[in-house]
Amino acid sequence: MVERCGARGVAIKRPSGLNDVSGLIIPGGESTTIGKLIDEYGFTPELKRFGAAGMPVFGTCAGLIILSARVKGRHGTVLGLADVTVERNAFGRQVDSFERDLAVEGIADEGRPFRAVFIRAPVMEETGPPVEVMASLEEGAVMARQGTLLLGAFHPELTDDERIHRYFVEMVAEARRPG
Repeated sequence: MVERCGARGVAIKRPSGLNDVSGLIIPGGESTTIGKLIDEYGFTPELKRFGAAGMPVFGTCAGLIILSARVKGRHGTVLGLADVTVERNAFGRQVDSFERDLAVEGIADEGRPFRAVFIRAPVMEETGPPVEVMASLEEGAVMARQGTLLLGAFHPELTDDERIHRYFVEMVAEARRPG
């Protein structure tokens, strides 16, 4: 999807690979497994450094959980970069997956809703002062931004709508501009 938005996507297989990129997407999947792999391959300190240095990071679904400071009922690796409290599987199990049209603040063509795909999705139940909520459902925030962190509880890559990825690509371009 980022390539459709004019950026080059690369897989990062070792912590040193973070030195070669200007932004990072931590995708969906199973957050406990992703956390274990982050630890096993020594990514934790480098990911914390990357985020703390103001490099843009987009966490989608499980990636949101990994970026968060607090996860209800969960033990394991979280990076603590985003001042949010997340509830895992807030909408139920895999069979409870759904799609919903969202109004996402700050996304181009705001008048047109974004079709969001939620699969065993988390929700941000609490957000700290530096967090700007961009979209919510009754259960809580499902998209937010904290500086150079973009947080999504859903899977924007599962649609043909490029707006959220374009927004992130622009965040990366903005972070690369001098001054």
